[in-house]
Amino acid sequence: VRMKFLQLLSRKPEKLEMLFQIPFYQNQFPHMCLATSTCLYSKKKKNNSYEYVDQEKYKNLVYSVTSYKTSAQTPETILEEDNLLYGPPDKHSLQVKAETKLPKNWVPLVNPNKRISHLSSDSNLPMKIALQRTKMPSVTRVLQQTLSPLQAFYLERWKQKMILELGKDGFEEYTKNLFLQGELFHAALESIFLPEETTTKEQRENAVISGYLSSVEHVLEDIGEVKALESAVHHETLQYLGLVDCVAKYRGQLCVIDWKTSEKPKPFLKNTFDNPLQVAAYIGAINHDANYDFQVRCGLIVVAYKDGSPAHPHFMGPEPCSQYWKKWLLRLEEYMDKN
Repeated sequence: VRMKFLQLLSRKPEKLEMLFQIPFYQNQFPHMCLATSTCLYSKKKKNNSYEYVDQEKYKNLVYSVTSYKTSAQTPETILEEDNLLYGPPDKHSLQVKAETKLPKNWVPLVNPNKRISHLSSDSNLPMKIALQRTKMPSVTRVLQQTLSPLQAFYLERWKQKMILELGKDGFEEYTKNLFLQGELFHAALESIFLPEETTTKEQRENAVISGYLSSVEHVLEDIGEVKALESAVHHETLQYLGLVDCVAKYRGQLCVIDWKTSEKPKPFLKNTFDNPLQVAAYIGAINHDANYDFQVRCGLIVVAYKDGSPAHPHFMGPEPCSQYWKKWLLRLEEYMDKN
């Protein structure tokens, strides 16, 4: 009946307003539709292109338009249709591929045998141990020589691109300036944290690092109780060393803090590449170094920007640090095997 009604309406569109008057819409009496359709049917038949439409093909659409009832579909019927079309759902849980490779020489991140002395001759002065040149590999050297093929490919591609743009001499000058900016930035931060020193006006107004210092201002507000600055660390069991930027409390958590400069935004920890492994390596070294009367379980990577944009602080709690420590041990073993 509804299909016949729609055909009749299509022949006399100007009568649609009569059909959808308020009384009909409110009461929804189907017999009123039939009464109107009878009147329309009495008119002289006119040729209409709608007559050639495949009504059977579009009957579901017509029904949904003319029906005033809600859909009869329910979650159960949708599931039945899905099962009919695609088969029953797979009951097996999705298996996540886990790293099966484990370090051969496992050493815990936190040293269970280290005794913590709460007495210090000068606890207010951060430790600053000079780095001694030995045959032991540094953390930076290990990471550089154990890059994955994909990392090495992207690094080399970036290098060749910069050489094409700047020339070989220009690229060398560019990298030299990057190291210089990093050194000046670290020196300025050191003068901020040391009690007996203050940042000079020249340092703050230096165009090279003024943007970096402005970038980290909001992070410095959350840092206190500095315990070490630019201090050498040595893992007595695994025999590697490094130079830690800073060890201090960040929002109440004692952290190894690594300051990084970048020309591009790095809003996520994954954007810092191998820096988390570097921080984990420093944490393990401190915890197994007798020169330090404390242990660290957290890390912080602060990415500062030259244009003064707010720096991105990436905090690493005990669990992420443990995961990155495992990856560091694998990289260290790979380096030892190669050398």
